[in-house]
Amino acid sequence: MRISVVILVVAALLSGCSSLWRDARQRQGISSSLVDFLYPNGEVPPDQDTVIPNLQVPVKVGLAFVPSRDTATPGLSEALKNELLGKVRATFSQRDFIHDITIVPDTYLRSRKGFDTVDQVARLYGREVMVLVSYDQIVHTEDTKASLLYWTIVGAYFIKGSKNDVQTFVDAAIFDVKSHKLLFRAPGIDRIESTSTLVNTPEDRRKARERSFDNAIADMTQNLNQELELFRERIKTDRSVTVARRPGYQGGSGGGGGALGGEALLVLLGMLALARLRPRVA
Repeated sequence: MRISVVILVVAALLSGCSSLWRDARQRQGISSSLVDFLYPNGEVPPDQDTVIPNLQVPVKVGLAFVPSRDTATPGLSEALKNELLGKVRATFSQRDFIHDITIVPDTYLRSRKGFDTVDQVARLYGREVMVLVSYDQIVHTEDTKASLLYWTIVGAYFIKGSKNDVQTFVDAAIFDVKSHKLLFRAPGIDRIESTSTLVNTPEDRRKARERSFDNAIADMTQNLNQELELFRERIKTDRSVTVARRPGYQGGSGGGGGALGGEALLVLLGMLALARLRPRVA
C-alpha cells in the first residue's frame, strides 16, 4: 500500500509540475489559402484556356502574402513578412525584363477577397503582374523521455526534453492582373526538428518557425527562378502569352510574338539597306 501511494504521489507531482510549465497547445498551425482568397464562397474559377495575356516589358510587379484565414492564431509578424519578401525582391529586381518590384502589405488584401481586391491593389500601386505567396505551417511539440526530469524544476531550465517538429510549405503564384490568368507558380518546402528545455520551448519554437519560413522562402525563390526561365522559353513557341516592349526598352523579352521596338526596327531596316547597296558599289 505504501509503495502504491508513493507511486501515485510521484505521478501526480510529475503531471502537476509539467502542466504548471507547459504550453497547453501542443499543435499549432497557420495557413493562408490562395483558392479561398481568390474564389471565396465556393466560386468556380473560370476557364481561361483561350485567354492570352499581353505583358508589357519591363513589367511592374507586386509581391504580397495571401492573408491568413486564421486570425486567432499568431502568425507571421509584419517585420518578418517584409524581410522574407525583401529577399525575394532582391533576387529578381536586377532582371532586365522587370521594371521594379513593390512589396504590398497583406493588410491591403484583408478587407475583401477575390480578384476585385487584387485589381484595386494593383491599380493603387501601378502593378501589372502580382505574385501572391500562400503558406501552410504546422508545428508539433511533444516531450521526450528526458522530460521526466522536468519535475525537479531545475530540469525544466537545463534539460532539453521537448521536441519541436516544424513543417512549412509556401507557394508563389504569378498572375497577369488584367486577364487574371495564372502565368506560372513555384513551391518551397522545409522541415526543422529541434529540442528545447521546458522553459525555453515557446521561444525556441518561435525561432524554429521563423527559420523554417526563411528556408522555405529560399527554396521557393530558387524554384521561382527556374520556373521563370522555363516560362520565358515556353512563350517563345506556344503563344500562350504575347509580349510587347515599352518605348525605349532594349532588353530581351523572351518571345511571345511581341513586336519589335521602334529603334530596333530602324536599325534592322538600315542593315537591310546597306546589304542591298554593297553589290552595286562593287
